[in-house]
Amino acid sequence: MFRHQGKARTFKHNLQIATVLSFVAGIVNVTGFLAIQQLTTNVTGHFALLIFDFENFQFWTGITYLLYILSFLFGSFVSGFMIEKYKTNKRLNVFVLPTLVEVFMLVAVTIFYNLTAVNYPHIIACSLLFAMGLQNSFVTKISNAVVRTTHLTGLFTDLGIELSQLFFPEMHPHKHKTLATIKLRIYIILFFFLGGITAGFLYSGLNFKANTLLLAALILLGSLFYDDFRFQLIRAKRKRKQAR
Repeated sequence: MFRHQGKARTFKHNLQIATVLSFVAGIVNVTGFLAIQQLTTNVTGHFALLIFDFENFQFWTGITYLLYILSFLFGSFVSGFMIEKYKTNKRLNVFVLPTLVEVFMLVAVTIFYNLTAVNYPHIIACSLLFAMGLQNSFVTKISNAVVRTTHLTGLFTDLGIELSQLFFPEMHPHKHKTLATIKLRIYIILFFFLGGITAGFLYSGLNFKANTLLLAALILLGSLFYDDFRFQLIRAKRKRKQAR
């Protein structure tokens, strides 16, 4: 699901990566909010608060939200830069790089949270927003802008549009494609919610606190190992067939 690009990429690949990354985003979203009372997967709300603070001449507070927005932007930039820098290297799966950086950020935030006892919530917020910027960028690139996993506003908008198209089959004859896209949107939304519910239970119910982020990191690492193992298995089968 991390390897296939362009024409080699199928609906199944997009569905797999969408469920994994939306689940991770759900975990980060709820864990970040419970830990520091800030949204850490998107910047829409932060932009509104930035404008509100500037209008009320609370510039220092507004700058904090500006840093949140720029952290998400910088994460997206770093992800895009790494992909463009190394995409000509045929031996390297370029989408592994931003994923590993995201894993590092989630683990680093967990350690930092435990060491500082939440004395620096803005650093934690910026770090998580950077990680989500990374994720949103590389999943957008790998899926050719079909999948986005860190926020739901656009997803619900697209889902509403596509559901309405089902009532006008003469204008939208490719019903199977529309249904496939609807299925993808629903899976992303569902797994985002499941990630959030899981994070809430682990954070409060089992008192994991910010250590809940380690689950997100483990899921990402497990997905990378699974993807590589499956690729090596398929390649080995092809070699055996060619040998015969």
